[in-house]
Amino acid sequence: MQRLEREGRKDLNFEKGISNALGMCVGRILNRMRTRSWKLTNSMKESAKEQRTASSGNAPRPELLSTPEAARIRDADAAKLHWRRWGPYVSERAWATVREDYSPDGNAWAHLPFDQANGRAYRVSNQFLALRYKISNKNALYWGEDGIAGICDNHQRLCFSLAFWNTNDSIIKERLFGVSGPEGNHGEDVKELYYYLDNTPTHSYQKFLYKYPHAAFPYEQLVAENAKRSRTDPEFELIDTGVFDNDRYFDIFVEYCKHARNVNDNLIKITIHNRGPESAPIHVLPQLWFRNTWSWKTTDFGTHSCLEDEDGACEEIHENISHAKRTSKDMLPDIKIIRGDSRVQNTRVLEAVSDNLHMFLHYDLSEDETGEKFEGEDPTVLFTENETNFSKLYNVPNKSKYCKDGINERVVNNDLNSVCPNHGTKAAVWYKSIIPAGKNITLRLRLTSEGFQHADSGDSGSFGSPFAAIFRARKSEADQFYNSILSSEISEDMKNVQRQAFAGMLWSKQFYNFVIKDWLDGDVGQVKPPPERKNGRNREWRHLHVDDILSMPDKWEYPFFASWDSAFHSVVFAQIDPWFAKKQLLLLTREWYMNPNGQIPAYEWNFSDVNPPVHAWAAIRVYKLEKKLYGREDRLFLERIFQKLLLNFTWWVNRKDADGLNVFNGGFLGLDNIAVFNRSEALPTGGRLRQADATGWMAFYCLSMLEIALELAPTNRSYEDIASKFFEHFLYISEALSFSSENGVNSSLWNEEDGFYYDNLVFSDSSVVPLKVRSLVGLIPLFAVLVLEPSVIDKCPDFKRRMNWFFENFDFSRRNVAKLDDPSKGQRILLALVPKDRLIRILNHMLDENEFLSPYGIRSLSKFHKDTPYIYYVGNQAHRVDFLPGESNSGLFGGNSNWRGPIWLATTYLLIESLQRFYHYYGDGFKVAVPSNAQKNELMTLKRIGDEIMHRNMRIFLRAKDGGRAVNGGDSKLNTDPYFKDLVLFYEYFHSENGKGLGASHQTGWTGLVARMIDKAGVDCEEYGHCW
Repeated sequence: MQRLEREGRKDLNFEKGISNALGMCVGRILNRMRTRSWKLTNSMKESAKEQRTASSGNAPRPELLSTPEAARIRDADAAKLHWRRWGPYVSERAWATVREDYSPDGNAWAHLPFDQANGRAYRVSNQFLALRYKISNKNALYWGEDGIAGICDNHQRLCFSLAFWNTNDSIIKERLFGVSGPEGNHGEDVKELYYYLDNTPTHSYQKFLYKYPHAAFPYEQLVAENAKRSRTDPEFELIDTGVFDNDRYFDIFVEYCKHARNVNDNLIKITIHNRGPESAPIHVLPQLWFRNTWSWKTTDFGTHSCLEDEDGACEEIHENISHAKRTSKDMLPDIKIIRGDSRVQNTRVLEAVSDNLHMFLHYDLSEDETGEKFEGEDPTVLFTENETNFSKLYNVPNKSKYCKDGINERVVNNDLNSVCPNHGTKAAVWYKSIIPAGKNITLRLRLTSEGFQHADSGDSGSFGSPFAAIFRARKSEADQFYNSILSSEISEDMKNVQRQAFAGMLWSKQFYNFVIKDWLDGDVGQVKPPPERKNGRNREWRHLHVDDILSMPDKWEYPFFASWDSAFHSVVFAQIDPWFAKKQLLLLTREWYMNPNGQIPAYEWNFSDVNPPVHAWAAIRVYKLEKKLYGREDRLFLERIFQKLLLNFTWWVNRKDADGLNVFNGGFLGLDNIAVFNRSEALPTGGRLRQADATGWMAFYCLSMLEIALELAPTNRSYEDIASKFFEHFLYISEALSFSSENGVNSSLWNEEDGFYYDNLVFSDSSVVPLKVRSLVGLIPLFAVLVLEPSVIDKCPDFKRRMNWFFENFDFSRRNVAKLDDPSKGQRILLALVPKDRLIRILNHMLDENEFLSPYGIRSLSKFHKDTPYIYYVGNQAHRVDFLPGESNSGLFGGNSNWRGPIWLATTYLLIESLQRFYHYYGDGFKVAVPSNAQKNELMTLKRIGDEIMHRNMRIFLRAKDGGRAVNGGDSKLNTDPYFKDLVLFYEYFHSENGKGLGASHQTGWTGLVARMIDKAGVDCEEYGHCW
């Protein structure tokens, strides 16, 4: 797909129902900005050049810019050296994803289950379609790959990952196992122990830990036990099976680093510790393979075959292309052994060649850098093809003699005929060893664009002392980089949590490939998918074409992008890699992502679902973080994303304000089961839902857009007009949310009796019923707050004139802003949905330990509902909302998340920012009691309250006085074992009463926000003694 690089070409054909006023305003502003925008957005290279220019008055922090890693980041940002080409971009689960689902009923979990993943090549097999759905077949199609601790290039042409076998398992361990959505008592859940220990923005150094039991991996036990458990039971985890008792397991550390002079030179070190009391066997299989892109191209490349000649060697026969006529352009990818240099001892080399990639995998026969022989058998190289095993799975003849599971069959079942003697599209180096109790072995490999000769290697080849020196250098540089980012004033435990949080963010990058048109229609010249799919999932997104490195919420549980998750990810990334943060935000607004109607895609299960509009907030935060930390003002980025977000804002206004009252009914809005009814479906009561959170989100969106416009206006006055538009739109929303509208229709969602915001149910006769659930829904209006400084307003004279005119001519506007003329506040203007008197009443609920305030943060549902559940009857059917501090007790939205009590860091982070903004206006003179319900409390400023909430969130992860971490849920092994106690997982959400991690276990994405919290409040946490 050709991608337009000129961002100035905007599609102004908005939806039919667009508001004339907004449409004319957007059109006028875009026309006025077009000439300047085209000049600025000629290419991404210009963007990189501009962002490197520090503006006056924004001095960068020298320590952030002076490290070797910072230099690599600059070179990568400027496209001088492609340091980000190789990274941890291999997914941890490609099976049972929407991309791999070609079923007529959209049952992704059943279509490609775990049991078929080791023998079925990805992007689904069309022969499987033929067998299951009785349609013609031709080739196999592949969207992506998965593996353990895997790396690949940025287009996933060539992949590397690890596989293991303990001699007891029925299959080699080459991908992470977990229960599927239908199998888990709380939906899908990975059942493994693995940790992201370290990573840098250019992936110059990476470290991963996998814990592998000596005993047979308990696949069947995990599935059976989770099936027995109800929604109210805890999940059955791998550690509960007893396989780690008496330390009978291996700690497998996988490290990668890059050569300082070659972006394609990846050094690999695998260190395996036997933690058990006895010797134990282990087979280690570093695997190299090509993603299958040949089977679904229009050119028929045929297949590989292997025939042994008289000497037992393997001769390649390509079925459709003769050797004489074969060229690099029509070559099927191939991996083979090449002959070594006799001067280089203990080193062997595989060559991997395709039409656009030429790499070598060097593997070492030595045990350590001194050249001491590896204690075990010399490794064997196994070859097969990345093709589906139709014979095994579907009892029909195979297209290829050698299949994806050939290596597994050779290792586990000793099937000598399952592998090709010396080449294929998939290969493994097969190491076998018995490790004594308490000992370890180290394996070394090198995935590089160079053959035998390395500038650093001398006579020692690819390994030896230079190899170790490179690893030491990259590790030291990683330490330097993070020392320049992490505060020297915080505890070592805080630094450990922060660094693992950043590591998790970086390890969660993934190559994501999804072309909806091809997915719906089938590839050219290939069998067509079932016709039911044309009217099924994502049919409105035929334009979507993704082939990018994206930040995943969790590479196993959520191995797909989610738009509002991505916004929070970007704010964390901005501290360590602003370029990647900005790229993530821009991508989702590009024309091959964003719907022509302006909607931003949600996630692959339903791109049309509606997530909270947090993109504009993330954009201005990333911009300001880069400005603060690195001294760079990337105004081009801000302009580009602002112009695209105008389209998205218009989509929101036209689609989600059904009555034209500036009160919104957004639907799902990412909060899953928080509401009385499923907001993604029609209401069982009839009528419509006016949502306090949707309205609060839109006011928040308005103010974020206003903040961006005012940031850009001083150098381009055309932005003042659109700033005025967002200022006025905010006031209309504020009036509607908090007060009755002028035509007598009661649109207010404020409940004066309770002092809280509630959703309202509106019936056809205009009667209104408040749904009195005290939840995060009623706190979200706090997010919409912005302080306009006089220094900002004075730089925008047109905006200032329009604002004052609006105040003079519309009386209602004056009750939606704070005082205009207050010298003690420097004549600041406070724009907030929630006025001061209501702020006090909401805070009284929020800071009550019997309602929202938990020892670990802010509950998503008030504890008030523990003894007083909310029940709404529709006929005889009760719709009930109970306080649930842990997992959900229903299957709503898959049952694997819960917004009826637990703590979520993403929304908490926005709440904290809002309190800080209120403090910026009200200052030290505004204090409230914390906890609000206790006789013994403390009067705190709003800033201190924000810090207090961050401290409580930090307690989830930090080691307490007893040595344990709340996130571990009281598990003694995780808390006290020397091989576990410093390891931290960043879960999706947390039990509100004990802090235990719940949901996806590696959702570092938005839970990585704890790194920002430590950065903001870690020092104060130590000072006040609030972090245990």
